[in-house]
Amino acid sequence: MPTPTRCPCLSGLPYDECCGPLHRGERTAATAEALMRSRYSAFAVGDAAYLLRTWHPSTRPRTVDLDDAVVWRRLDVLGTDRGGPFDSAGTVEFRASYSDPQGRGSLHEVSRFVREDGAWTYVDGSVDPG
Repeated sequence: MPTPTRCPCLSGLPYDECCGPLHRGERTAATAEALMRSRYSAFAVGDAAYLLRTWHPSTRPRTVDLDDAVVWRRLDVLGTDRGGPFDSAGTVEFRASYSDPQGRGSLHEVSRFVREDGAWTYVDGSVDPG
């Protein structure tokens, strides 16, 4: 997949200044929201390795299979609870819109994150099926 010009997380920054450095391992996310945005962008650009690297070991799957037919269109952060640079845990609520061969859809999730040894990781999320 070609590298996007604008960051898929919709920060308004170029990909190479926003989520790109996180995906390349040049730095880590400063907040739970920044990690969530970078994980959304990893789905959008097809970076399964980054998703696995940023998944907490206690819940990490052995593999992540991304569907090339899914196009991630938009990310809306709906709220955060803690997850700042001095916190050890936090949640981020978001809605991610996508399209696939069956049409358009969205994923609404409240994700849990923990920070250990200075790095944020994704633990799990509660998905709203509606």
